[in-house]
Amino acid sequence: MPDKQIHIHGVDYERVGAEYLEKRQLRRGAAGWVLLAGLGVAYVISGDFAGWNFGLVEGGWGGLLIATVLMAVMYTCMVFGLAELASAIPVAGAGYGFARRALGPLGGFATGVAILIEYAIAPAAIAVFIGGYIEALGLFGIPGGWPVYLVFYAIFVGIHLYGVGEALRLMFVITGVALVALIAFVAGMLPQFDPANLFDIEATGAVGASAFLPFGIAGVLSAFVYGIWFFLAIEGVPLAAEETREPKRDMPRGIIAGMTVLLVTAALILLTAPGGAGSSAIAESDNPLPAAVRTAYGGNNFLADFVNYVGLAGLIASFFSIIYAYSRQMYALSRAGYLPRWLSVTGRRKTPYLALIVPGTIGFLLAAITENGALLINIAVFGATVSYVLMMLSHIVLRAREPRLDRPYRTPGGVTTTGIALVLALAAVVATFLVDEIAALITAGIFVLHLAYFWFYSRHRLVADAPEEEFEAVARAEAELAGG
Repeated sequence: MPDKQIHIHGVDYERVGAEYLEKRQLRRGAAGWVLLAGLGVAYVISGDFAGWNFGLVEGGWGGLLIATVLMAVMYTCMVFGLAELASAIPVAGAGYGFARRALGPLGGFATGVAILIEYAIAPAAIAVFIGGYIEALGLFGIPGGWPVYLVFYAIFVGIHLYGVGEALRLMFVITGVALVALIAFVAGMLPQFDPANLFDIEATGAVGASAFLPFGIAGVLSAFVYGIWFFLAIEGVPLAAEETREPKRDMPRGIIAGMTVLLVTAALILLTAPGGAGSSAIAESDNPLPAAVRTAYGGNNFLADFVNYVGLAGLIASFFSIIYAYSRQMYALSRAGYLPRWLSVTGRRKTPYLALIVPGTIGFLLAAITENGALLINIAVFGATVSYVLMMLSHIVLRAREPRLDRPYRTPGGVTTTGIALVLALAAVVATFLVDEIAALITAGIFVLHLAYFWFYSRHRLVADAPEEEFEAVARAEAELAGG
């Protein structure tokens, strides 16, 4: 039984005691800044191997180029803002924790739900792409489909259940292998590069259409969703805060280093893949890099097979690492009572086993039922962009409301930098409706259900002792006692 009830502005908190938190402990000190940088790259690197190319269908190469540059600006500005927030508020809730402090319980929960949608759905999309790569390889006649998705979910959720330190180190190795595949791909495609290949999609009758923008000006906005795929999920690095040795120092270094690598890989892939094979040849491919090599060299060859085999490492790295991310976000939200508390219990190896298994099961079912990577991307991106808006707003609010908050790292440019990210994130939210209205409406429906759950149930059962909640519960309780 809770030993104390606290009521603050329509929200009810419970004091749960030490036993509750003892059952919900993560392994401390498992990562330094190098592993964090590797984690950041691992989250995203699958976006270099598949997904981004669907933007060629929406905007042509020119439209995707502009969209990618704008999204690169958005993510770079956002990463600087998150580096500050993560150093000042190093909690497992990350984005939810930042927004909770700035925007209150409802704003915090909305941000957490948006992040959870992104991270629970993105692995399902990646699983579909993994199936596409395996089918293209023709390994033992294995087709893509639900058996492949099931095997990958079972193996990599299982590794995470074993322990965070082991999982992070394995992720780092897999990510390194994937980077080798990208380097080999770029080196092999450079001799085949022809600028004319970039513009081989025929111009339509759309407003502003040209060889550079075959789908016109509107195509640029539609391509935002796929330009995002080069960077999607880098914002998940702060979720490792409670398992990092020195989060106030290591978080900024890790996330900024990871973003630097991703900017380089995005530029190289966007130039060499369509520049060597032609934009039209890879626009709708589930495995665009091997397809680009085969097209550029007129058939199957060693490089295509190498990129296909080793390229699986890139998809696996992101699949593996985002499983980590969704489990930590669900763990933090449930530990604080926003979601059912039993989801946050950790096992003997200090891993939140139910927070790993439950979203993994949902993701597997979505992949198996839809087998539509593009649809799943759009759902994940909608959740992501909403969370970006709320996190950047949180940075701006905290700079104004808590100027004396200890900030070991400060964002270059301050609120101007995060303001730029905020505006671009709002544009990206709009873009999701242009590309796939159904996906956007599905995501909006999930939001509504979660917010209804908060309003009618969980806001009356929050946990005052959770790290993301304790600062306000304690401060306001003390203020009420003092005032009384």
